[in-house]
Amino acid sequence: MKTNRRIAILQPEVPHYREEFFDLLRQQCNTSNVYVYNSFESTKQQGFNIDTKGLRYIPNKQIKGFLLYNPFPLLSKKYDTLVLMLHFAHLTTWLLLLTKFIHRKKIILWGQGISVKRYLKEEKQPDWKLKAQIALADGLWLYMQKELEQWRNIFPQKKMVALNNTLTGVSEMCNYVPELSKEELKKKYGITQEVILIFCARFESNYRRTDLLLTTIKHLDKKHFGFVIIGKGKNKPDFSIFDNVYDFGAIYNTAIKRELFSLSDIYFQPGWVGLSIVEAMAYGKPIFTFVRSEETKQCVEYSYIKPGYNGMLFERMDECIRYFSHIKKKTLIDMGQNARDFVKNNLSVEQMANHAISIL
Repeated sequence: MKTNRRIAILQPEVPHYREEFFDLLRQQCNTSNVYVYNSFESTKQQGFNIDTKGLRYIPNKQIKGFLLYNPFPLLSKKYDTLVLMLHFAHLTTWLLLLTKFIHRKKIILWGQGISVKRYLKEEKQPDWKLKAQIALADGLWLYMQKELEQWRNIFPQKKMVALNNTLTGVSEMCNYVPELSKEELKKKYGITQEVILIFCARFESNYRRTDLLLTTIKHLDKKHFGFVIIGKGKNKPDFSIFDNVYDFGAIYNTAIKRELFSLSDIYFQPGWVGLSIVEAMAYGKPIFTFVRSEETKQCVEYSYIKPGYNGMLFERMDECIRYFSHIKKKTLIDMGQNARDFVKNNLSVEQMANHAISIL
């Protein structure tokens, strides 16, 4: 149902996986415009495939992590609600929060609600700066239910909702059925091992724990386990030394990517799992990773993983290797189906947009 809200949204950029969400907001609001503070060129250099149509660049200054942006485009009379980022280093956001009595705009803050790098600390003691921002805001969009529950305990009367973070095209991923069988796909790509683990992420952050990925490759039976690698980046290891690793680099052909997911049995990313696991689950792959710790950081989407149901969490490498060595194909198939059903039932873009609209 269309709301009469007229909203302006501030984001650093709009990557391809967020486009469907913003399109649905436009359909459900009288006015919904997105302002970005990163240049279109810098966004493309990060590897995002973006469509700049409908986006508005907002002039800004970024100095040592702090952001000052021009507030006046957002204060136009055509907007009654501003959706700003829940980010304590956005100095103009503080200004807009503190001057609500003047400009009379409602302000919703949108973010993770926690630092993924300091997660273990902040889940016990929330950041006081974020707490101050939330106290000043009219509402809160959080990506995940776990962080929502934490902030709802602190602000029980505040309007807030968990969006259940997902990505463009996820429904099509869930419904995808390959033309070829798994064995035919393996033959097509020259893959011979019985159990295939797939990794699909950019190798830009050390938090990916590629050291654990390499250790796993070295310790598993090379004739039985194969690894499909999708992604590139400055921290990417040399996989050419392994006969059972099939490195496809960055893939922009959706048909090839879907076939590689279809021939695989497990999505394996040792650390820093984020939105990429939604894609993997939509293709029916269980998620295997390591438990969040000081050494192994995980993003907020980590809480989608239910051990034994749609994936596995390992505390130690020996535990990981032992589990792989005794794994049954039937178990993987069941967990993969659970993963796909979880996405179908909970993570459509329509649901994400409806959650957002619900507190406008």
